[in-house]
Amino acid sequence: MNNTIAAIDIGTNSFHLVIARIDDKKRFTVLTKAKEVVRLGTSSNDMKYITDDSMKRGIETLKRFNLICKSYNAEIIAIATSATREALNRDIFLSKVLNETGIEINIVSGYEEARLIYLGVLQSLSIYNKKILLIDIGGGSTEFLIGEKGEVVSAISTKIGSVRLTNKFSLAEKIDRTNLKNARLFVKGALNQVLRSIENANYEMVIGSSGTITNIGSIINSENVPSDDFEINLNGFVIKKKPLLNAVSSIYKAETKNERLSIPGLDPKRADIITAGAVILEQIFTDLNIDKMTLSGYALREGIIMNYIQQNSREYSIDHLKNVRYNSAVHLGEKTNFDKEHAFHVMKLSGRIFDFIKLKLGLTDEEREYLEVASLLHDIGYSISHSDHHKHSYYLIRHSEMLGFNYKETEIIANIARYHRKSHPKLKHENFLKLDHQSQELVKKLSGILRIADALDRSHKSLVNDIEINLNQNIFEINLKSVNSDPSLELWGVNVRKGLFEESFGYEVKVKYDI
Repeated sequence: MNNTIAAIDIGTNSFHLVIARIDDKKRFTVLTKAKEVVRLGTSSNDMKYITDDSMKRGIETLKRFNLICKSYNAEIIAIATSATREALNRDIFLSKVLNETGIEINIVSGYEEARLIYLGVLQSLSIYNKKILLIDIGGGSTEFLIGEKGEVVSAISTKIGSVRLTNKFSLAEKIDRTNLKNARLFVKGALNQVLRSIENANYEMVIGSSGTITNIGSIINSENVPSDDFEINLNGFVIKKKPLLNAVSSIYKAETKNERLSIPGLDPKRADIITAGAVILEQIFTDLNIDKMTLSGYALREGIIMNYIQQNSREYSIDHLKNVRYNSAVHLGEKTNFDKEHAFHVMKLSGRIFDFIKLKLGLTDEEREYLEVASLLHDIGYSISHSDHHKHSYYLIRHSEMLGFNYKETEIIANIARYHRKSHPKLKHENFLKLDHQSQELVKKLSGILRIADALDRSHKSLVNDIEINLNQNIFEINLKSVNSDPSLELWGVNVRKGLFEESFGYEVKVKYDI
């Protein structure tokens, strides 16, 4: 099995490339990405043919992708979807691509496309044990999948996509109100039977993936998400119905392409097809009465990579999918050569403290998970420099693919790690200021816990195996248990670093150690 894989997604609207390295534990790390808007499905006759110009654009793009793949010595797996699948001249296109680039394209069915998307989504969200409805709006088709525990319960591919609908009702440039009305009626009728077959599937959660849905998510969340990388920053972001309808309304009001270009959060390359995408997503939300949809930063191309791993490894196990968040954190730690024993020990001790005060202060299991991940990763900044390593830890967490966590959660975790030492959180700190007030208070509390837990392993020798906590009025007493050696360094560390905890919780910290 080649440990460097290039997945190419040949879509109706865009071509995507993801190159990833597979490690010994059969996990992958993305090395680079590329995307080009090709518009393979621009034919005026409902995508029955790939035009000569579209073929030329596609082949030139694949030549560039091929050069990137060669620079990484990557094995290429190219998958084509709706536009190629339906084109009567697809064999000509496939032959030209093979002759001019050496890339062999595999065409997948709508069902297989949906399965691969589900496999990709499983890598980015902690949904393995949930029965989910997955919706992926592409350029030429929209995929609906019911999945549970990695298995496809049912999948339906419809010939309704953002490019196809744009072509059919002339929605690219200036919007004619009659055309828009007809497009909405068409989608309502075309999806009626499909949506009726889904509405009673008893799914627990709705997941949305790929460009159209993700870009509408970026419009909704445009004030909070940087515009340089919509998809990964929006992984885990939740689209709620009212904000969605507001975003759709703003898209409909923009009658020309130039007006749509001024919509905050809109990818300029989607300005001519976003109206059609909004029509489709609005109808799905309305007919299925969806209250919220969680976005995935991974989709078909990541599914291609995981499918390759499954097919080429006898040792592959899906156990890791049951906790995408935890494994993503450990993977980042391993990539930065963290002190694993220290990290896990601090995570254990911080969990002990958290569990003691959880009920008293109304903290949640989700917030415990933020603390656990920050505990695991608090020292990864050492991989950059010992000086100010806490700040480097913030940077690495904030700018890594923390799969399973959304943008806001990643920011909280990065801040907790940032404040495990040195200065207390201050509003003059840009990273802290960008958090809302509730998140700022949470960061103070969890950073205070992390400081004490880290101090209890100041020597990095796991001398304090366990702790017992008692609360006597406002005295927070920590009793050291199963101590292997003299913990004087740990005792000193707690006394030096307990200030933030005391400030945040209003307790006075005392450490008790019976020799």
